[in-house]
Amino acid sequence: MRKCKQFCKHTEAPMATQQKSLCPINLALEVFGDRWSLLIVRDMMFAGKRHFREFLQSEEGISSNILTERLGKLVEHGVLSKTDDPTHKQKAIYSLTPMGIDLLPVVTQIGIWGRKYAPVTKQSGAPAAALEKGGPALQKKMQAELRKAHLGRGAAT
Repeated sequence: MRKCKQFCKHTEAPMATQQKSLCPINLALEVFGDRWSLLIVRDMMFAGKRHFREFLQSEEGISSNILTERLGKLVEHGVLSKTDDPTHKQKAIYSLTPMGIDLLPVVTQIGIWGRKYAPVTKQSGAPAAALEKGGPALQKKMQAELRKAHLGRGAAT
């Protein structure tokens, strides 16, 4: 507990930000700490989903109003970007930003933790097992692939 208090100093934030705490963990969780936001990021990273309807098809069953709100929040905070789909006037394409791509190690560790402590099947836990086995080298490779797919480049930002 003592180390947590040293790490998370509960200092009053400036009035404009309306933050209860300047603890980095708290501030990060305010951006992506709800269930749906991380599942959206997961689907973009591991399933290649980029369109609203694709996210609606996830097995967790997010409702359209919650999906709209979470996508908007992730765009507002700079985790995702949103552009018009040139193939369809009413569609948008969501992309991970460099900030979103930097969440890969976080999502990976959550998956590894879930595989270890939750009642997953061998099949559902296989991606987390592969990520754990591949370690930082695999994560670095995946981040390069995500940069290419979402940012149109392979170089680190």
